[in-house]
Amino acid sequence: MLRIAFLLLVLANAGYYLWNHGQLQALGLAPPSQTEPERLGQQVRPEALSMLSADNAPAPSSAAPAPASPASPAAPSSGEEPAALARPEKAAGQPTSCLVATGIEDRHAEALRRGLVAQVASDQWDLSSTHQPGRWMVYMGKFPDAEFLERKRAELRARKIDFDRAGGALEPGLSLGRFSSEEAATRELTNVARQGVRTARVVQERPDITLYTLRLPQATPALRSQVESMGGKAFEGKPFRPC
Repeated sequence: MLRIAFLLLVLANAGYYLWNHGQLQALGLAPPSQTEPERLGQQVRPEALSMLSADNAPAPSSAAPAPASPASPAAPSSGEEPAALARPEKAAGQPTSCLVATGIEDRHAEALRRGLVAQVASDQWDLSSTHQPGRWMVYMGKFPDAEFLERKRAELRARKIDFDRAGGALEPGLSLGRFSSEEAATRELTNVARQGVRTARVVQERPDITLYTLRLPQATPALRSQVESMGGKAFEGKPFRPC
């Protein structure tokens, strides 16, 4: 029974193929023709059609333009940069340069930092610290005059003891060595005392100190003026210079 059904299905498919391809037209069995002139007979008012050249084509309607897609914002005109993407230096019309101020004292740094945080974008400045340890000196002085100073120099040369200018507020005076700790300076004082130097002593030349460096990587003249104004005394004797 299954074989008969399969055979009938094959014969039916073969008959449909012959009918669809016009092989049974001689027997009066064929699908409707879709070629000329039958296709022409199916046209509706063909006389209403006319050919127009590009010059005679009607102008597009001046009605309201099609609304822009809400997902696609209007593109900027050629050669113009959107305001949101404009670079700050272009918007301000001012050149930029990298500036740095060093040696800002600890007592001014915190107030300067608060002003920068409140008024200047974080990527426009960098305030870094450097710790300098104290320094101690084996010192002779102060001497009453230049003649007395020269006499002490001659005595030290005779004892073959190295010396240097004391510098700063310790002038006129002589340094017999500078050290990073009071203990090291005291040991050296003991050594020079054994060589006959009786008037030297240990003094602190410089206390422990933290100094700060302010860097403005892309400073405009307006930003420089703003920062100098908020810094006040922090920049006295410490002007900005190129990075």
